[in-house]
Amino acid sequence: MQDFQTITGRGVQGIIEGQAYYVGRPEWVTERNLSFPDSLQQALDRADDRGESAVVLMADDRVIAVISMADQVRKRARTTIERLHQMNIQTVMITGDAEAVARAVAEDLGIDRYYARVLPEDKVKRIKDLKKDAPTAFVGDGINDAAALLEANMGLAIGAGTNVAIESADLVLVEDDPLDAVKALVLAKKTYSKMLQNLFWATGYNIVAIPLAAGILSKWGIVLSPAVGALLMSLSTVIVAVNAVLLRRVKLA
Repeated sequence: MQDFQTITGRGVQGIIEGQAYYVGRPEWVTERNLSFPDSLQQALDRADDRGESAVVLMADDRVIAVISMADQVRKRARTTIERLHQMNIQTVMITGDAEAVARAVAEDLGIDRYYARVLPEDKVKRIKDLKKDAPTAFVGDGINDAAALLEANMGLAIGAGTNVAIESADLVLVEDDPLDAVKALVLAKKTYSKMLQNLFWATGYNIVAIPLAAGILSKWGIVLSPAVGALLMSLSTVIVAVNAVLLRRVKLA
């Protein structure tokens, strides 16, 4: 094959034995001013009815074939959606797949909303719209997801995805497991909670100990000696350190 190219949001193309071929989304047929023969249009309709994804093989002047594929939903994906709902997080699927495919997957997993037939540049627009309502996290793994990963408040890339997606994300999930996104959110919330707790301990010590050491209550006979102040300072440091280490006991999933 010669001159192999990836056409963002469309598909791929290349030359075999002097003939150019194109493989991509069905909408690419219309964009190239071609049309489906009746038999292939029927095949495309059947794929949509079954909730299958379809890609089209084309030459310069005609549509050659329609290839339909069905996605197998992972059990961990269903668990991921359930855990997100338990955390009161709304789930949205943004995909370039056909309407029927997106609807079937969304209904199977219990996804709150979905957007189908979305081009890469339109994914960014969807993220911008969602950010108007609430902070948004986006999980993706492909070249087409890179811009959306950058636009979201938090971009999470699947470790098995493309380098472009990984470099665009704020956080990389090392394993190819959607439940890791939930674990990352749980860890982030627990870490933030520990930060507030440690801030309370550190600030509380200073609010109490410094005025006492300065003698604010000396006329009532209450004075904090340097030795006791040093002891309290050490105790405060130990409490903060131990509290931070307790993060290791957090159950993430």
